[in-house]
Amino acid sequence: MIRTIFVWSSIVIATLVLGVLTLLTYPLDRKGRAGHHCARLWGRIALLANRVKVKVEGLENIRGKGPFIFMSNHQGSYDIFVLLGHLPFQFKWLVKKELFSIPFFGWAMAAAGYISIDRQGTRETVEAMNQAAQKIREGMSVAIFPEGSRSPDGSIQPFKKGGFTLAMKSKVPIIPISIAGSREIMPKDRLTASSGEIRIRVGDPIETEPYSLKDRTALMERVSETISKNFELISKG
Repeated sequence: MIRTIFVWSSIVIATLVLGVLTLLTYPLDRKGRAGHHCARLWGRIALLANRVKVKVEGLENIRGKGPFIFMSNHQGSYDIFVLLGHLPFQFKWLVKKELFSIPFFGWAMAAAGYISIDRQGTRETVEAMNQAAQKIREGMSVAIFPEGSRSPDGSIQPFKKGGFTLAMKSKVPIIPISIAGSREIMPKDRLTASSGEIRIRVGDPIETEPYSLKDRTALMERVSETISKNFELISKG
């Protein structure tokens, strides 16, 4: 209990301080570079407060500076912290629209340049997807959890189509990322924190150029198979 109180106190304080910095720097930094540095520090603080060790493999597979679409499985709450803290690229999150309505937290995400997506499939959703694809083509990398939410049982859940539609519209490589160990630290529907090790494996980039929208299922299967295969490897320790 003491650990959990300390961890959440650290996260809340870091959120307030770094959120204010993000909001203050936004007028001078509309591309969100400062916001990403604040988010990266926020992730590092959450990991340090909970004494979480991180092991990353495969960064050498990423060639060039992007833009990329990073796709990762979603095991627990600490997936966000570990990707922010240990993925050495500037990127924006694709975030469900509802989270932007959270006071202060939503404002900071907007100032950091995160992209709001409405999952209801409305005309506004299509327009937001087209705008996001344009930003990616112009050089902005994004990160997505294609499962949509954290796994309830540790297995990799079926992927949703939205991120793959965005990938094919933007025509940039997908970087498959597998994460193991974060569910043991803070799984879905639990707020208590445990220390431990999170292992990340970055797979080879998957080009989207050869795929059209009618091939979306094939692309989803390829990415899912890669993430699942690497997840099994790092889950063994």
